[in-house]
Amino acid sequence: MNFKKPVLISSFLIIMQSGFSQKNTTNPIDISGKVLDISNNLPIRNATILIHELNISTLTDSLGEYHLHVNKKGMYLFEISASDFASTAENIQVNNDISRNFAISPSVLEQNAVIVTGVAAAISAKRNPQPTVSVSKKDLLRSTSTNIMQAIAENVPGVSILTTGPAIAKPFIRGLGYNRVLTINDGVRQEGQQWGDEHGIEIDDYSVQKVEVLKGPASLMYGSDALAGVINISSQLPAPEGTINANATSEYQTNNLLRGFYGNISGTKHGFSFNAYGSYKGAEDYRNKYDGRVFNSKFYNKNYGGMLGYQGNWGHSRLLLTNFDQHIGMVEGERDETTGQFIKDLPDGETAIATNSDFSKIKPEIPYQHVKHFKVTSDNQFKIGQGSLDAIIGWQRNQRQEFGDAAAFYTPDAYFDLKTLTYTFRYHLPSMGNWKTVVGTNGMQQNNKNRAEEVLIPDYNLFDIGGFAVTQYIKNKFTFTGGLRYDTRHVHGKEMSDPDDPSETKFHNLSKNFSNVSGSAGVSYEVSKSTVLKFNISRGFRAPNMAELASNGAHEGTLRYEIGNTNLKSEKSLQFDGGVEVNTEHISLNASLYYNHINDFIFYQRVQNAAGGDSTMVDENGGTINVYQFNQHDANLFGGEFTIDIHPHPLDWLHFENSFAYTRAKFTNAIDNSKNIPDIPAAHYVAQLKGNFLKEGKTIRNLYVGVTSDYTFAQNDAFTGFDTETKTGDYWLVNASVGADISHNGKTMFSIFLNGENLGNVAYQSHLSRLKYLATNNATGRMGVFGMGRNFSIKVNVPLTWNW
Repeated sequence: MNFKKPVLISSFLIIMQSGFSQKNTTNPIDISGKVLDISNNLPIRNATILIHELNISTLTDSLGEYHLHVNKKGMYLFEISASDFASTAENIQVNNDISRNFAISPSVLEQNAVIVTGVAAAISAKRNPQPTVSVSKKDLLRSTSTNIMQAIAENVPGVSILTTGPAIAKPFIRGLGYNRVLTINDGVRQEGQQWGDEHGIEIDDYSVQKVEVLKGPASLMYGSDALAGVINISSQLPAPEGTINANATSEYQTNNLLRGFYGNISGTKHGFSFNAYGSYKGAEDYRNKYDGRVFNSKFYNKNYGGMLGYQGNWGHSRLLLTNFDQHIGMVEGERDETTGQFIKDLPDGETAIATNSDFSKIKPEIPYQHVKHFKVTSDNQFKIGQGSLDAIIGWQRNQRQEFGDAAAFYTPDAYFDLKTLTYTFRYHLPSMGNWKTVVGTNGMQQNNKNRAEEVLIPDYNLFDIGGFAVTQYIKNKFTFTGGLRYDTRHVHGKEMSDPDDPSETKFHNLSKNFSNVSGSAGVSYEVSKSTVLKFNISRGFRAPNMAELASNGAHEGTLRYEIGNTNLKSEKSLQFDGGVEVNTEHISLNASLYYNHINDFIFYQRVQNAAGGDSTMVDENGGTINVYQFNQHDANLFGGEFTIDIHPHPLDWLHFENSFAYTRAKFTNAIDNSKNIPDIPAAHYVAQLKGNFLKEGKTIRNLYVGVTSDYTFAQNDAFTGFDTETKTGDYWLVNASVGADISHNGKTMFSIFLNGENLGNVAYQSHLSRLKYLATNNATGRMGVFGMGRNFSIKVNVPLTWNW
């Protein structure tokens, strides 16, 4: 299958709209008003008013005024947002022409963004019973990171990352990762070999406009692979009607000399929308106090994409395209036995000590990965009577090549070629009073093929489909959401011979079916204007992936040989969530607790030989590595997140922000004398003291200055069974930040963001860093490689807007 199919599907759906739509026989309904600063009643320029059900938006003018029109009566959710203001959302019944003013509050915290992830209809975060956090473009611009998942983890308590160097980060939500976290990009699930430790997420952080993180089982709306939650990333959003927006961003970091560039232009006129963007990022080897320059931690990537669309009375149709290309060096940590200096492989099979010239370039050395991810999406919505139909079809191809032979630098040892077709059809039933209901189906068809000599999982085909019904009830201070879903998945692994010995079968024919029922129910209640209570119960599941079912091999750089288990069953989760939100003049507080019981949690354990010892295999270098096989056991996880922002009146410019996240995870019975589950992040506490100044400055506006204390507790509850993990010590990092908008005649010319990370140059190792387990430095006695040392960054963002 090639990318032409989604293009043809999109064109077909656009033509079909004439059959779905009904002729508009009434005049448009006009909506107008002002957006004001609640603190001083002054108008706000360039505030965005977005109607979610219609996906139309506009900007306020210099007087804070806006004008919109809709073609159908109904109840609509309005979201009002502006830079350095807290968003507000309000359901408004539109029957006739109306004039409506909105007042929003200056804030550095996003307390009431609109959420679209995992719900029947767009809903304010305040009312959503499920624990969901929104991250804005502004939050991402103020972060210092080397990839999108690191930026998200810095902004969302309860989200952490498993890393293999600075370019590879896998998201974990409340201690669960890999295929248990579903990443969605512009309406389509991201599929790119998530089962591998050293396989990252192929999404360019510069292009991201908004992120929503749903914590907890989300199988109800998304099926398998959403057991831990969903990270929903929006990269291409239509510009407000009648405007052309352009944006240019540049970044530089001192530690690894990272340099990045991004530019995009978008516009909307009379319903026609377009967007085009491109980016580039490259970094040399990073450094820290103990290791110096970390050899082969370098990387570079480029990305481009675009969107074309049209919106009319009948709905909308958009065609989106992205193409991501990345080269990543893989840190092996091999050192000279005497000096402890890093060594590199030479084409003649020998090794040599890495020199400054080896550190000071962005092109990776052996071993390295080359990852290409192409995706095309057809995103459509059609009005059908008083309801509407969403039709989202995506096709993507993920090509991951792994290179490990210096004598054959451009010949991949492993080459995974994954092609995925995803589909989602959702019908939004006409509103019935305070009820909003959606029914639908979604799933995917997937084909994975090995195109190199090293084969770790078999070629396979996968097909799954699920049907669901989700409803939402909102009345006065009470909100209820709930629904049910049924899924079925079929996987077929192909029989394959051993490349080293064609007479031997490496993978036997495999055919498995998995079916599951999932559901969710939750309520929120506004006890008062400032306080909301929430409770949610959800059942999710995850079907085992092909690596868990049928793997037979060892990855480059891993310390284990993995064997699949064809008898694995689906993981099934039952989670309870409770929370409270409080927003007053002096304090903003959000606290959430959860308990999660998982049946048949999948993990790997060491295989014993006939004599009762450890089974071993000989690796490609002549050494021995232990053999592991996937197994299952019941598990319990519990913990929570707590955030509080103290902003005492009348010192409204001062904010003391605090966040704390904790997860405890245990098997119901000890495994090899350990009850702890692997890959559980340590408790994490972040405190930031920040001042905001010059809100109405003429040249320098929205100035902020902050100091951050970032403390990670020791993780003493490691899974020590089979020598899988070791305990990890605590560490404390101090960071600082300053930024401002530079304005002229009331218009922002550019924004500048300056950050200092790890100012004390602390040498540390995260519990979820795979580099922690690399070889011991004989010169110092320290095991593994440490994280990035002191780093200063500068980021400049230039926004441009024209009326069209």
